[in-house]
Amino acid sequence: MNKDSKKKFGEKVRILRKKLGWSQEELAARCNLHRTYIGAIERGERNVSLLNIVILARALHVKPSDLLEGIS
Repeated sequence: MNKDSKKKFGEKVRILRKKLGWSQEELAARCNLHRTYIGAIERGERNVSLLNIVILARALHVKPSDLLEGIS
């Protein structure tokens, strides 16, 4: 993933999280991840592993492919 791809992925996570009305803390708790890690994902600073993509997708009630759609 290049920097632009990470940023697009993070934006999708942020949009979906906000649609659900959740804070970063709440999403982190539902994923059993740290809040600062969620923040770094949303800012496009992290190269997210496949396992964490699946965990995020489940928590956000979407398919993992939905999080990756349009990212290249």
